[in-house]
Amino acid sequence: MTPVDPRPGDPVPVESPYAASIRLSVAPMMDWTDSHCRVFHRLLAPHARLYTEMVHANAVIHGDRAKLLARDPSEHPVALQLGGSEPALLAEAARIGADHGFDEVNLNCGCPSDRVQAGRFGACLMREPALVADSVAAMIAACDVPVTVKCRLGVDDDHDYGRFLDFVDTVASAGCGMFVVHARNAWLKGLSPKENREIPPLRYDWAYALKRDRPGLTVVVNGGIADAAEATAHLDHVDGAMLGRAAYHDPWLLHRLDVALYGGELSTRADVLRSMRPYVEDQLARGAQLKHISRHLLGLFHGERGGRAFRQVLSEGAHRPGAGWALLEEAISLTALLPAPTAE
Repeated sequence: MTPVDPRPGDPVPVESPYAASIRLSVAPMMDWTDSHCRVFHRLLAPHARLYTEMVHANAVIHGDRAKLLARDPSEHPVALQLGGSEPALLAEAARIGADHGFDEVNLNCGCPSDRVQAGRFGACLMREPALVADSVAAMIAACDVPVTVKCRLGVDDDHDYGRFLDFVDTVASAGCGMFVVHARNAWLKGLSPKENREIPPLRYDWAYALKRDRPGLTVVVNGGIADAAEATAHLDHVDGAMLGRAAYHDPWLLHRLDVALYGGELSTRADVLRSMRPYVEDQLARGAQLKHISRHLLGLFHGERGGRAFRQVLSEGAHRPGAGWALLEEAISLTALLPAPTAE
């Protein structure tokens, strides 16, 4: 891997009132990072940048926007992630997203699922940098918030750093100043989306090299970040660390990182959860079911006293008719009564 000198005219880093939030973010995760999840994560991490699930541009334009673009005011800063490969449609969806109050629009160039490939978007766009550049340029022209890209290192047997850098350079030339790099290749055939998150080897050094070679770009690293020490270590090399499944399965990690990076005092798990009570009760009054909210809370006491009982109470009770805040208080109470877990 040969370092490349910075080029004149490279895009400047993403600037916004929320620029500092780039240091810590939570990845867009299908079926997980809905608005309920993001409200919970915001209470845990007041300074982090949050992302929606990927939404296809066509769905934004023609679908139920009230559902697809649901967003609580507390979520800021929050980015809308779009999927698609048609510049005009992506531009229209970006405009709609910005008009709905999202602080950033992110283009997905990393998802490897068969459904995404069939639609010619996601990770397969890594092999079409000119199309991605056209899409980004159209999106930038259509909205007044930063347009960013989330990508992989390459596709299948692409193991050439120069090809990855060419992709970034082509897209950056269209005005994209920030790249979230999932530091693995995507295998388009033979691996499931889950396997694509685990089997291709992580190469954080490529993300680090990108920041060295293109210091004018904002570079955020994603993929396999499992603990606070690892997340903070990445910040010695790039502008930000994006957590994925670790933030969902052990959400307290988010709170510890937010305090470590931005200052403040550690709260308690019970206090953070209780601060969510007004939101939960408001949503229930609007017709939401507790199970759709509580599923995001199950990992809050991961590895802690009563954590298993906490999960069990919510899992067994949240789907029942009339389930409300009292169930959460019952679950919280068990975390103080039961003995701490023992090491196996």
